[in-house]
Amino acid sequence: MSFSTETKNELSRVEPPKKCCQLAEVAGFLRVAGSIRLAGGGKFKIVITTDNPAVARHYKKMIKEYFQVETELEIGRAAALKKGHTYILTIDPEMRSESILRETGILLVREGNNYISDGIYDDLIKTKCCRKSYMRGIFMGAGTISDPEKGYDLEFVCSSENLAKDLRKLINSFEDLSAKIVERKGKYIVYMKNSQYISDTLAIMGAHSKVLQFEDIKIKKELVNETVRITNCDNANTDRTLDASQRQIEAIRKIEAAHGFGSMPEKLRELAQLRLDNPEASLTQLGEMLDPPLKKSGINNRLKRIMDIAAKL
Repeated sequence: MSFSTETKNELSRVEPPKKCCQLAEVAGFLRVAGSIRLAGGGKFKIVITTDNPAVARHYKKMIKEYFQVETELEIGRAAALKKGHTYILTIDPEMRSESILRETGILLVREGNNYISDGIYDDLIKTKCCRKSYMRGIFMGAGTISDPEKGYDLEFVCSSENLAKDLRKLINSFEDLSAKIVERKGKYIVYMKNSQYISDTLAIMGAHSKVLQFEDIKIKKELVNETVRITNCDNANTDRTLDASQRQIEAIRKIEAAHGFGSMPEKLRELAQLRLDNPEASLTQLGEMLDPPLKKSGINNRLKRIMDIAAKL
């Protein structure tokens, strides 16, 4: 089971505490998962589709609790290239489908005529708790989240640019959240790729166990990345040390071949011999071998003098 499906399964167990939040969540879900069909006589039929059985049960129950309507549930085959089944909830005209469309802000009136809105009805999201519920409803209907083991990506698929802009505005109304929009294959995707934004969004929607799992994976990945970074840094430092050591040895051999060790001051001779005997030692380690010991800066100065002597030959 995917991380996205597990997240929706957890969210399907969230019970909004207030009636206004119930309405906001149902409205968000209907906005992206529902379609409207004419049933004759100017009446409407609502058809809601999802591929998640837990989500279907959740909204069947919530619609009944809020609207006192018993929706019809059908199970069909999933679309081509998909596994599993499709779960279809139907609300017919006699089940007050038009009233539901009006109360969820989908069916509105302009100049005496009905029209289908394509954005988010502001009256539904006046409070913070309702904005959370609306976001949860849209995620349950058209949201996906990638497995944090593979990457960080949270997306809401919107059918119109107006809905995408309204959703981005809703998400960005929460402190420290920032969503963006991209058009893809005729759809408008509201997305987040920042791991902290995604974690906060999961918490806002109510997927608290998924937040813990997400953060646990995130911490493990960061530890692995830090370990790799330190290892690479250590390897790079070792390579630099060996490269510098090789240059120093070549300089010492050059001086020895030209004039012999006796041409160098005693302190430089002592260090030159240590370097020849310990080609892999760091400057700090060389300093500790001297009697009395010498700090890294002192070793560096002496080796620089040796390099300068060789450069003049």
